[in-house]
Amino acid sequence: MVEVRALTGAEMEAHLDDVARLRIAVFRDWPYLYDGTLEYERAYLQTYRDNAGALLVGAFDAGMLVGASTSTFMEDHAEGFAAPLRQIGLPAGSILYGAESVLLPAYRGRGLGHRFFDLREAHARAHGRTHVAFCSVVRPDNHPMRPKTYRTNDAFWTGRGYAKLPGVLAEFSWKDLGDAGETVKPLQFWMRAL
Repeated sequence: MVEVRALTGAEMEAHLDDVARLRIAVFRDWPYLYDGTLEYERAYLQTYRDNAGALLVGAFDAGMLVGASTSTFMEDHAEGFAAPLRQIGLPAGSILYGAESVLLPAYRGRGLGHRFFDLREAHARAHGRTHVAFCSVVRPDNHPMRPKTYRTNDAFWTGRGYAKLPGVLAEFSWKDLGDAGETVKPLQFWMRAL
C-alpha cells in the first residue's frame, strides 16, 4: 500500500535528498533527458529548505520515497518563472508553482498523480492562492531521442482542469544526456484557477 502525505518544514527537509535521487532517475527519461548530479540537485532544492510555504507531497512504499511532487509560492521560486506570468497580468502572490511531479515507473497508473494534485491544490487554497501553475519542457516532435511510444501527460493535466497558456514560456537550463554542458530549454506554462 502506497501512502501519500503532504510534508512541510523539517519533515519535508528530511526527504529532500530522496527527492533529488528521484528527480535524477525520472528526469533522465524523455522528454527531460536530464543528466543530473546530487550536488546540482542539492543546490536546486535549497529553495525548499529556505521557504516556509514550500510543500512536498511524498508517495511512500514501505517507508521508501517512490514519488514526489513539490510546490512553492511563485514569488519564492526563480524569477524567470514569475516574470512570464506577470507579463500577462497574473501577480506572483496569487499563484502556487508546482515545480515537479516525479514517480517511479512501477508506481504509475495507480492514481498517485491525482493525489499529488489534490494535495498541491489544497495547499494552494489553504494559503489563499487563486491559481496553480506548472511547466512542461518543450521538445521537437522529431527529436532523435523521442521514443516512438511516448505519450504526453496533456490529457491527464487537461482532465484536472489545467490548460496551456498560449505563448507563455519560461526558460531553464540543464545538462542533457550526452551533452558537454547545460543548454537552455523552453518550458510551457499550464495553469488552473482554483
